[in-house]
Amino acid sequence: MIVKFSTRAGALTMHGDVAVALLRAMGHSGTVPGAILAADLPAALACLRRALETQVQAVPVVPDAAQGDDEQEEREPPVTLAMRAVPLIDMIETAIARGSDLMWERG
Repeated sequence: MIVKFSTRAGALTMHGDVAVALLRAMGHSGTVPGAILAADLPAALACLRRALETQVQAVPVVPDAAQGDDEQEEREPPVTLAMRAVPLIDMIETAIARGSDLMWERG
């Protein structure tokens, strides 16, 4: 599933599992479609930020046991939920500044 977030200022598309996780972090049930009114967005954003701060931001990379110490490959760090939330946080901040509601639907 793909979820499309929208405000008067623009739109954002996100994978469904990530979108639902972020909606739940904002204190919403995670149902799609849905909306948060402009007056409720500051509280939702504060909930989202608190939830992201409490999550573990870095996952330790465990070396592959089959490789010797000299042959270990460097691995890309995982993309955290906090990283994936950045565009949505920007969108919510813009919506708050413009007095716009945040809506989402299947994309």
